[in-house]
Amino acid sequence: MTKSAKRSSEPTGPRLVSKLEVSTEFGNFLGDTRIRLLEAIAEHGSISQAARHVPLSYKAAWDAVDAMNNLAQQPLVERLTGGRQGGGTTLTEYGRRVIAMYRAVEQEYQLALDRLSQQLGAEAGSAQQFQQLLRRMNLRTSARNQFACTVVGLREGDVDYEVYLRLDNAIELVAIITRDSAEQLELTIGTEVFALVKASSVLLMTERGLRTSARNHLWGTVSRVHEGPVNSEVVIDLGGGKSVTAVVTTESVANLGVEVGKPACAVIKSSNLILSVVG
Repeated sequence: MTKSAKRSSEPTGPRLVSKLEVSTEFGNFLGDTRIRLLEAIAEHGSISQAARHVPLSYKAAWDAVDAMNNLAQQPLVERLTGGRQGGGTTLTEYGRRVIAMYRAVEQEYQLALDRLSQQLGAEAGSAQQFQQLLRRMNLRTSARNQFACTVVGLREGDVDYEVYLRLDNAIELVAIITRDSAEQLELTIGTEVFALVKASSVLLMTERGLRTSARNHLWGTVSRVHEGPVNSEVVIDLGGGKSVTAVVTTESVANLGVEVGKPACAVIKSSNLILSVVG
């Protein structure tokens, strides 16, 4: 086939280009950047090298890994410690299957969009209008902590609902929402929900035995500390691939003795948990 013949067979009008965002029933889960990060981790076995390859900052890469592991039924990425190479990161078998599924769906998605573009034909503005509609429907949240949970209990009050959530076999959360919100979300036992909490709403505690009025106490091990002149970000590994992030003052980090590898507790008031359902 000559170059001129090839050019004449290509679409000349607006073309819909796929940018696949995979959502579970809990919300946005994967996109192209995260998939490329997973592929780079599989190739390099190092989060720092993978981040440079994407490219992402080292912190943004870890944030993405934490978010994916929190949303997935099984961890996609595991941290390795020790060994001849001093540790690193590796993709789990589940993570490899997720990548393969994403790439297969992405290919089919693009073929479907190509067919749709051809059907739109002479309607010059249709493709752009459709893309704009898809962008507006792609809801994102600024809440740093996003957990996929299952409703395991409901306690109805005169004004509020207590919602008991299972994050995994070891961790449960309690959220308090209004009756109106509970009715709008149509919550029942077994409903799968998305629990959101801003990092600035997460308090830290390092001394066991202290009592607080907050219902949710999530103990784990400090995995990362990003110190700033005023505030610092602390990531606590909860086990099973789950983690929670808190933003507290740098002074508090020092006073509490927060250090990587030491135990710490994320304290979350039940009223600070925001619940969301898909559909």
